[in-house]
Amino acid sequence: MSLSASLSSAVSGLTAQSAALSAISENIANSSTTGYKTKETSFEALVSASMSSSAAAGGVTTSLSRAMSVQGTISTTAVTTNLAINGSGYFVVADSTTGMTSDLAYTRNGSFSTDASGYLVNSEGYYLQGYPTDEDGNVIGGGVSGLETINLSNLTSPAEATTTVSVSAILPADAEDGDTFTSTASIVDSLGATHIIDQTWTKTDTNTWTLTTSNPYSSTTGETSGTASATTITITFDSGGLPASITPDPADVTFSFTNGAADATVTMDLGEIGSSSGVTQSDSGSNEPSITINSISNDGIVAGSLTSVTINDGGQVEATFSNGLTKVIYQVPVATFANSEGLTQISGTTFKATNLSGSATINLSGVGASGSIVASALEGSTTDTATEFNKMIVAQQAYSAASQVVSSVKDMFDTLISVVR
Repeated sequence: MSLSASLSSAVSGLTAQSAALSAISENIANSSTTGYKTKETSFEALVSASMSSSAAAGGVTTSLSRAMSVQGTISTTAVTTNLAINGSGYFVVADSTTGMTSDLAYTRNGSFSTDASGYLVNSEGYYLQGYPTDEDGNVIGGGVSGLETINLSNLTSPAEATTTVSVSAILPADAEDGDTFTSTASIVDSLGATHIIDQTWTKTDTNTWTLTTSNPYSSTTGETSGTASATTITITFDSGGLPASITPDPADVTFSFTNGAADATVTMDLGEIGSSSGVTQSDSGSNEPSITINSISNDGIVAGSLTSVTINDGGQVEATFSNGLTKVIYQVPVATFANSEGLTQISGTTFKATNLSGSATINLSGVGASGSIVASALEGSTTDTATEFNKMIVAQQAYSAASQVVSSVKDMFDTLISVVR
């Protein structure tokens, strides 16, 4: 091998070890970066076109790759919108809120939090994509085309009008015929307003009672807020104090409201025939019999505003409202690739699909090859600092050896030049 060939080989070694040191420094610098995948340096012998010559120059070249399939350590956090993936796959993100297909990218960095506009965005500024759901929490659509940028602003829980008032009470069997007792219940109209109604229980005969309902009045002002139909409900009891008949069946009362809400037909649920689950009759054992109210409830729901958002294991985005309701509003999917090593880095821990990686396959958490989404957790860097320092020592020694070759070749060239002179 000629002096120039030796110099060329040594320089290729210096270049290769410089690349290795660069990768090592990047790995160490990102040892605490969420979702970071370690960069690996591979060395290959550099073969010239004239290797058959005894004076031909050899050398070394490098190629860089990332350990995309290596799982980082998953640690829990106190942030309810932080996510990690246990297994294969990536979160689907976009660099803009439009969520265009061309903007889609993929990351393991699940450090998502809500920004001022209500979007879930991670520490690198990428917006989380998900599938919207229907009222029952079922996913709407699928595939890439069904994704949209998750936005949590202006979420409300609309009011739901009362359809049923459920009563559990004990009527005094030792009351005199004609005795009356009163209970109160509340109902919600279609606009979300709450109204109070008085229920009058009258003993009309042995084992026989009637129930009538007053006109509704506002729960805030106490003023009359509508009218109730003149419905009389008759309940008869058997000798054991259980309901034997309730008429009419169903025991419906219709309410009209003065605030513009829709008329409401409300069923008075007094329990099942022969059951103690609702209204029963029993001797009070008192000189002054009274009604015992166990519970009175209604299925109406007032309007609610958003109070908190959480993402549970499996990737369901749940919104909790001031009226106590919790609804699933989005489902976070997981993207997998035939060859994840073929993804190309575009920023930090974010990647784009390429011809080498193939197109993304989008599935829900834990379906098919997709890993499972872990809530309130983050995946750590795959960098092992001990390993990186070991590789650094090897690279440093190789670099020093190559530099010694360069120094020796220089001395030989100087000797040659002095001879010529």
